[in-house]
Amino acid sequence: MNRYEAGNFDVIVVGAGHAGSEAALAAARMGSSTVLLTIDLDMVAFMPCNPSIGGPAKGVVVREVDALGGEMGRNIDKTYVQMRMLNTGKGPAVQALRAQADKNDYAQEMKKTIEKQDNLLLRQGIVEELIVEDGEVKGVVSHTGAIYRGKAVVLTAGTSSRGQIIIGELKYSSGPNNSQPSIKLSENLLELGFDLARFKTGTPPRILSSSIDYSKTEEQPGDTEPNHFSFSSKDEDYLQEQLSCWLTYTGTEAHQIIRDNLHRAPMFTGIVEGVGARYCPSIEDKVVRFSDKPRHQLFLEPEGRNTEEVYVQGLSSSLPEDVQLQVLHSIDGLENAKMMRTGYAIEYDVVKPHQLRPSLETKLVKNLFTAGQMNGTSGYEEAAGQGIIAGINAALSVQEKEPLVLKRSDGYIGVMIDDLVTKGTLEPYRLLTSRAEYRLLLRHDNADIRLSEIGHEIGLLSEDRYQAYLEKQEAVNEEIARIKTIRLKPTEDLQAFLASRNSAPLKDGFLFSDLLKRPELDYKGLSPFAPLEEELASDVIDQIEIQIKYEGYIKKAIAKVEKLKKMEEKRIPENIDYDAINGIATEAKDKLKKIQPETIAQASRISGVNPADISVLMVYVQSGRYTVLEASN
Repeated sequence: MNRYEAGNFDVIVVGAGHAGSEAALAAARMGSSTVLLTIDLDMVAFMPCNPSIGGPAKGVVVREVDALGGEMGRNIDKTYVQMRMLNTGKGPAVQALRAQADKNDYAQEMKKTIEKQDNLLLRQGIVEELIVEDGEVKGVVSHTGAIYRGKAVVLTAGTSSRGQIIIGELKYSSGPNNSQPSIKLSENLLELGFDLARFKTGTPPRILSSSIDYSKTEEQPGDTEPNHFSFSSKDEDYLQEQLSCWLTYTGTEAHQIIRDNLHRAPMFTGIVEGVGARYCPSIEDKVVRFSDKPRHQLFLEPEGRNTEEVYVQGLSSSLPEDVQLQVLHSIDGLENAKMMRTGYAIEYDVVKPHQLRPSLETKLVKNLFTAGQMNGTSGYEEAAGQGIIAGINAALSVQEKEPLVLKRSDGYIGVMIDDLVTKGTLEPYRLLTSRAEYRLLLRHDNADIRLSEIGHEIGLLSEDRYQAYLEKQEAVNEEIARIKTIRLKPTEDLQAFLASRNSAPLKDGFLFSDLLKRPELDYKGLSPFAPLEEELASDVIDQIEIQIKYEGYIKKAIAKVEKLKKMEEKRIPENIDYDAINGIATEAKDKLKKIQPETIAQASRISGVNPADISVLMVYVQSGRYTVLEASN
């Protein structure tokens, strides 16, 4: 095949899923000339699995992407059909926003944003080869022979990487939703020396809405109170006419059908070779693993306003098509359901993430970054979080600046990337609130406080957005300072209000801020007793309440972060010879050589590296008399 020069760019992004879209937009907005190459222009930011964004931990990531200047939050705020805050009965550390997307609108709106972005060219093509010279990436080659030269490359090929779809005994080469797979890029990565793994994910059947008996299901409506993923979205634009989701359950009949057909289930016959997600198992896996459970929850989720397709959340399956249909017809409300698309499993290649730096640059090839499911994660949100960091760092590498590395105390994005590069993953990685030791600091409400300064400093967050953030912060700080000085007197009206909230009466004057700490009281209820001339915005009020009510706990969490800060700042010299260090256990040396941690704190989080090993390593590094190996490239 003849090759030809197709153009020179600062940054080349391969794959236009949720990771690639964020990476390309970030690089372009930071001033890098960028090309985004994708297999199919009709699948930009496509949702091959559930038509939703957000949820526990994941929803916070979307807010973090938005605070840095990314697009996912703004895009879902333009295209949702339902918005719902989860865990409202619990504390702010685990509250999470989740939105049902209009699947087609979401993808089209993101594609439109990419097409209109300065410095960014969207091109259809299958990348088959990386151009690597002296250990540094210089560009890519497409299946048509087009050569794209670049100073940095971001790979976000996702489940297309040697993808294979599995339905019962049927197995064929394909990307998600029967799109073309990417075959030769994986082969090229193996040739370059990368260590790849094989993972599996899956999706449930889609059914015709008009064939569902919704009277046998439980309605799950959206919230009437405004909530948004983007800090730039306005309450007055909040959608009141939302689509409902519906709740039903599998039962003993469905479970028996599955048990009777396990001999045809690819997961148990050996047809599926990839490792599946523990936290999002297929229905056949759930029936086997949780055999004591008489039923499993299913959510019927509309895929958009202009389609009859309904996603059966919780019924992910690779069982044969006829068995999937039998299972559907055994479920309350779905007795006459018409299946529009069959559920399937998909296997794909993963770059084992211990081969990455915390910047998401590969250790093997300079200026080559990977992001998204290619790094072993599951979910659109995890992909977007990695994508924006990879795009930012690709642009920073072009600018010859230091990479951006988010700490675990900065955000869930920092937790996720640190987990991947430090601990690796043996299965598709899913973000959970339990993974974050500082989750009280990493809340839905304060992502802008944590990350807007960073987004503005690197040139990604717009000036307008940054000014809006500063104004909000000023309003919060001023009102907190005010209510910490106002003493409320036990007037008849105040005592009556306290009684109405089952709150103890006042015997003397009480600081507004101290009274607000009572769990049964809120700012809106107390504010008439110390009114302002202008009413505060709802997000300002939320921030005031959380900062006051959780003040003691937040201070303790911040103190822990400060304690670890010294370890985070102690850098380990690159290519240090761990074999030359006496006193470190053999297992610890093996793990340290494999991961090549960049800081003492990162080293301390590696499984198999004990506190005693860290003490020896710290003394060795601080002595300055360490041995460094020659670089492998």
